[in-house]
Amino acid sequence: FQMPAPPVSHIAWQVGHIAMAQFRLCLERLRNLQPGDWDLISKDFLRVFAKSTTPSEAESDYPAADEIRNTLDRVYAAVLQEIPNYSGDDLDTPLRNPHPIFKTKREALLFSAQHEMLHAGQIGLLRRLIGRTPIR
Repeated sequence: FQMPAPPVSHIAWQVGHIAMAQFRLCLERLRNLQPGDWDLISKDFLRVFAKSTTPSEAESDYPAADEIRNTLDRVYAAVLQEIPNYSGDDLDTPLRNPHPIFKTKREALLFSAQHEMLHAGQIGLLRRLIGRTPIR
């Protein structure tokens, strides 16, 4: 939850945001919500880490760090389980709920990977700005 000066973001928000985006992009948009999806992530978690939110320095505004990480792990495991269900041709199927940036399942998956890498880069920079050594 530590933010460099000037305060822009922190690692907890970045990790929570990645979990939220993977849920929305790789589960909700690809196959629509299924029974058990709300066991992976709460609606409140989605709201706290939505794209339009501004990271807060107040740790009390967020779930505990271990809950953020556990949510990411649950969503990630569900995404890895879901991906093999797509053969290739079905990835070109238009989404029921298209986005201005992507219209098909394939485009949503590609965007998800690009989005995650963007935030992973921000995490790397944030680590350096708060005095941590790079992870190799």
